[in-house]
Parts: sequence; C-alpha cells; structure tokens
Amino acid sequence: MVTSNSKSYFRIVEKSHRKYTAALKHARSKQSMMNLYWRHKKEHEYLLKKHLKEEMAGIIQLKKKFD
Repeated sequence: MVTSNSKSYFRIVEKSHRKYTAALKHARSKQSMMNLYWRHKKEHEYLLKKHLKEEMAGIIQLKKKFD
C-alpha cells in the first residue's frame, strides 16, 4: 500500500541518491568515496527508521478501531 507518507519517503530517498551519486563523481580519493558511502548509509538508516516508525503509528491507530 502506497500512502502519501510512502511517496514522501521515496522522494526523499531519491533525492538522497541523486546527491550521493553526484558527490561520488567529484570524489578525488578512495577515502573520500568511503566517507561519502558511510554518510549516505547513515542517512538511509535514519530515513528508514523514521519511515517505519510513522508506519507503525498508523498501524496502531488502525488497530484501535478494531478494539
């Protein structure tokens, strides 16, 4: 199920990937590439955690209707 929150999440992830790809093209060393990767990974983990938390809140609200 794709909700407005999901669409927003996908837009943010897409923006993050564009920024990461552009930065990789300008990287001048292996170390700078790895630093970009680790920063990108951390951002992804944060976004996913936030997104899943929002989805769980929605599920909890729906569950309350059944109780």
